[in-house]
Amino acid sequence: MSNEPEPERPFYTADVVCIRDGHVLTIRRGWPPHKGALALPGGHVDPGETSRAAAARELAEETGVQVSEEDLALLGVWDTPDRDPRGRYITVAYTVTVPAGTHAQAGDDAAAVEWTPLDHPGPLAFDHAEILAAAQEH
Repeated sequence: MSNEPEPERPFYTADVVCIRDGHVLTIRRGWPPHKGALALPGGHVDPGETSRAAAARELAEETGVQVSEEDLALLGVWDTPDRDPRGRYITVAYTVTVPAGTHAQAGDDAAAVEWTPLDHPGPLAFDHAEILAAAQEH
């Protein structure tokens, strides 16, 4: 038997920066960690699913906003070891711009949804402010 520690098992997630008329779509988290804080829509990539497919699915589940996978533009990968207090989470982030008047409503895992100003969204959970800043530079 080896005294080697168990290998770290990372979680694979996808997040979406959804933009409409100078605003970014955020969800109000309904559960810990960061319960009550604003965050980008996103979640776990399911077995057999690509991160792009997961991003489109999570956006629809959490906000009701439907986009095609092809409309999602790859933004980057965020993998800092301590980015989530629950463990090692690696996320692939995407951006999408939706038409003016696109309606969003809280769904699965979201206590509320808000279109917040892109240039001043306020504090965001996890490292989502960094993801948003990268989207603005993109």
